Amino acid sequence: MLRGMLLLPGIVLLVVLDLYDAAPGEDIVETLPGLKNQPRFKHYSGYLNASGTKRLHYWFMESQNDPKSDPVVVWMNGGPGCSSMEGLITENGPFLVSPDGSKLHYNPYSWNMVANVLYLESPAGVGYSYSQDRNYTTNDDETSYNNHLALQSFFKKFPEYKKNEFYLTGESYSGFYLPCLAVRLMNDSNINLKGLAIGNGLSSLSMNDNSMMYFLHYHTVLGDDEWSMLQKYCCNCSKCEFSDPKDAKCRSLVRIAAQRIFTIGINEYDILSPCADGAPAMDENGEVIPSHFPSMLFRKHAFSHAWRKSGQMRNRLGLDSPCTNTSRMARFMNNPAVRKALHIEPGLPAWVDCSDDVHRNFVWQYEDMRAQHLSLLKTKKYRILLYNGDQDMMCNYLGDQWFVESLQQKLLKSYHPWYYEDKHEGRQIGGFVKYFTNLSFLTLKGAGHMSPKNKPQPAFYMITHFLKNQPF
Repeated sequence: MLRGMLLLPGIVLLVVLDLYDAAPGEDIVETLPGLKNQPRFKHYSGYLNASGTKRLHYWFMESQNDPKSDPVVVWMNGGPGCSSMEGLITENGPFLVSPDGSKLHYNPYSWNMVANVLYLESPAGVGYSYSQDRNYTTNDDETSYNNHLALQSFFKKFPEYKKNEFYLTGESYSGFYLPCLAVRLMNDSNINLKGLAIGNGLSSLSMNDNSMMYFLHYHTVLGDDEWSMLQKYCCNCSKCEFSDPKDAKCRSLVRIAAQRIFTIGINEYDILSPCADGAPAMDENGEVIPSHFPSMLFRKHAFSHAWRKSGQMRNRLGLDSPCTNTSRMARFMNNPAVRKALHIEPGLPAWVDCSDDVHRNFVWQYEDMRAQHLSLLKTKKYRILLYNGDQDMMCNYLGDQWFVESLQQKLLKSYHPWYYEDKHEGRQIGGFVKYFTNLSFLTLKGAGHMSPKNKPQPAFYMITHFLKNQPF
């Protein structure tokens, strides 16, 4: 609440300004197509300014609880190059899209039950975010810089939320996006950063790739004979090196394993779930036709290098998530009535879940996020949660567990189960958790890469307890 004085000749008027009326009226979503009943909470969609001519699309959901005091939470999907609208309408947002993309239904486990949630499409070129110069080459540091500018733009639009606690959340390549952004926010006293929660995040390229082989063997994707050969040529008495092997035989074995991962029709994001579009077809030579472009794994191997450089392959494939069907999201987001309701800039191309252009032109500057996490933890001011669905192959729990251990923080409580109250089945195990000083590692039992989608109730329990700084 601001109290001011308006001076007129001979008159002094006290003017009371409620900051919670300061939100931008031009961005409010009056009527959202697909909903049977419009929400009671306010939500806004529009654009935030970044550097140059870059404008990032946002969709902001006020809390259904107490928007004035609840924290502000940013959600970002990964890629790099994938839209956070996927998180909103299929994972943890208040509206979930129907299988045919024509309708929305309310999510009883929406994260805006306990927080004000900002969904940000980043970097420019992703979703409905754009740059007038159409130059979508970027990198980790430039992306974090533009995300910081976008957040500053957000708080200019919504000054009433400046003092609220602020958290960064996301999944997948947000394991790089968010720590890079958080380090910038450490020096911005106008944003009340309290912590970050990263789901199935990529935290270390080498740890993720190396742990992948253990994960594949445990889940029987690699047989004992193959595993024995990998151990023979890629391992010594203390360590295995699958990520960047020097031995030629090891490189060959890893290349074969990588081909299997990317081509046979395994749901990489939820290894126990079926492949939505079916297993890939065979070409005229009896070879498997790959169904997608591998997004981040084994990037140093000859297989990956050849794959990425092949113009024929690049034209043939997209970045669409393997074994998932994104058509329902595209149908909804490209509905002209939806575009109008969300104040999407006219003339922009059709929305796609993941941008090939952004992904292929993204420059990875870092091998891991150790320095960023250690900078945050050193201040003793921020809480960090790394959580993993234990059925995800792409960013598997073992690699993130190794990463957490590598930070060498003081152990507060060793690995143990955590529980939540299921509405129908009573008390259930949600997964396992390990506590360090200002750092927690947690698994979600039975969840894949998109944990809030696979296990919405335990994921909601998890984020609620994290935001309230309560034990899981």
